[in-house]
Amino acid sequence: MKIDTQWPQHFYLIAGRTSAQEEKGDISPQGMGAKAYNLREMANLGLPVPPALVIGTTYTANPDACLPLLATHGMPALEVAAGGIFGDERRPLLVSVRSGAPVSMPGMLETLLNVGLCDRTVSGLLRQTGNPRMVWDAYRRLVATFGSVVAGIPAAHFERLTEDVAQGRDERQLDFSEHRALVRSYLDCFLSCTGQDFPQEPQAQLHQAVLAVFRSWHQAKAQAYRKMHGLDDGMGTAVMVQQMVFGNAGLRSGAGVGFTRNPVTGVPGLWFDYLRNAQGEDVVGGRRRALGQEAGMPPECLTQLEEAARLLERHFQDMQDLEFTVEEGCLYLLQTRAGKRSGIARARIALDLQEEGVIDRDAALAQTRDLTAGELSHTRLAVKDAPAMQVLARATPASAGVVSAEVVLDADSARRRAAAGAMVVLVRADAETDDIEGLQVAAGLLTCRGARTSHAAVVARQLGKVCLVGCETMQVDLALRELRFGNQVIAEGAYLTLDAEGGQVISGVAELVEEPDLQLLSRLQALRLGAEDAGEGCIRVAGWARVD
Repeated sequence: MKIDTQWPQHFYLIAGRTSAQEEKGDISPQGMGAKAYNLREMANLGLPVPPALVIGTTYTANPDACLPLLATHGMPALEVAAGGIFGDERRPLLVSVRSGAPVSMPGMLETLLNVGLCDRTVSGLLRQTGNPRMVWDAYRRLVATFGSVVAGIPAAHFERLTEDVAQGRDERQLDFSEHRALVRSYLDCFLSCTGQDFPQEPQAQLHQAVLAVFRSWHQAKAQAYRKMHGLDDGMGTAVMVQQMVFGNAGLRSGAGVGFTRNPVTGVPGLWFDYLRNAQGEDVVGGRRRALGQEAGMPPECLTQLEEAARLLERHFQDMQDLEFTVEEGCLYLLQTRAGKRSGIARARIALDLQEEGVIDRDAALAQTRDLTAGELSHTRLAVKDAPAMQVLARATPASAGVVSAEVVLDADSARRRAAAGAMVVLVRADAETDDIEGLQVAAGLLTCRGARTSHAAVVARQLGKVCLVGCETMQVDLALRELRFGNQVIAEGAYLTLDAEGGQVISGVAELVEEPDLQLLSRLQALRLGAEDAGEGCIRVAGWARVD
């Protein structure tokens, strides 16, 4: 679409196959953030992407400077692309406000959904959609997220209000009147915690949300992640304002996150979690349990997702991590990026992509160059189903391997015990990225809730940690510093074994064995010997070849 000649530098519009005033901006992951850059690539491939406005990374140092341009140029252009009017009482455009650093930082920065909903715009959205449950649910979510991210209200305040109404039910089972009542309770909570009313002016919501996402670049967990991975603090984040699509619009709607190949084993084929009648944060936030392909995704959307996965792998020449929403049977893609994976998956994916002709031998060598023999081994229980082995619970594996270690219940305890030389497993109610510093020193992660694709599980997999999520029969009692599995009590400091191969939580220390993946090692050696025949330097390491 055409944008006026005064289109501001470092602002970008993603709408269909075209982009606004490219000559005025840095069209690169460094300038517009990797998330927006890849979103633009998907749009140019003809994939279903909601229109988005991107505020470049340069504004991280002075976010207030972007606000006048957002009002005068950015939002009017997005309104034209999306066919709605932000803040309008009859045809309100709602937006998400998302972060987007030049390098993927899963779950370390903030996101706000449903921005633009207020008492004035609710009626227009009700008329537009005819779906009161979705509208009041979206409003409830906005107040809670805005309260937490922007105003600093502990999320537990809103969760307690929800629990009082839900009485043990899933939030998705609440009807519109219950969601409407929760909105009023949330608004009262916001006022009592901050001394101010929740902002009823959509423009004020948007400006505060944008500033909060820019600020999240500086929060503790983001700084810890950058330090852990040697990332430059100065690169900053972009902010993406995108037309909302609603996964909470009913049973033919939902939100999903997944990979174009299994990130644990490397096996080809979609590997994803999907939650019906939900929004994206329900899947990645670590507080909900989501299911895989069997969870009721419309078949036509699954077919479209499979086709998109194949196209994106060939375009980006790598396994992809996707976020998507289904709204009333229509698929929308919200993000793609190179997927984080285990060492074994890294090797198999590179080898398979080469054999499929997606990448050449040099690329496969580069992607597997620094893998060690230890990363290409499976750790498993020495004796399965031993009579003395006490299985406490079942959980969903989010990584590979088995580990026996001492239980710790928070990140501070994990750091303290690890500094004393102990091997620890971090046990939490939710799979949350706030625990990043504890996860860094732990050998494993076990959670009551969360999904395989929760941001914390993604980070754990990247760090090579054993990870089990969704252990629903476990209770974490922080007051008593203990875990309960039915009548069985495990105190902090006791030992647990996490078996991600069998999805088991086992009491005590188990005997473990490590087995090399001989088939994978053989394939890698053939790749590297081929490089040697081609004249490249090659050294053998523990029965396999390593290229330098």
